[in-house]
Amino acid sequence: MKINKLIEVLDKKLNENFNISSLKIEDKSFLHKNHKSFMKDKFHIKLVLISKELKVFKPIDANKKIYKVLKNEMNNHIHSLQIKIN
Repeated sequence: MKINKLIEVLDKKLNENFNISSLKIEDKSFLHKNHKSFMKDKFHIKLVLISKELKVFKPIDANKKIYKVLKNEMNNHIHSLQIKIN
């Protein structure tokens, strides 16, 4: 999957499953290009989102909910996922 399609899928899934007022999805793969485990078909993604719904949970619990929604993408297209919830 190409990065633009992946971002589109992530945006859709997150917005369908959570009440999000702002979502920023960044491809940070370039920061990891020289790492031993780097794979060009798996991306390093950073999510920055504003969600009153997710903010009420402990960070680990909110992250688990996001990982569950993005399970397929995590297994097939994402090597690393950084999440920041405001």
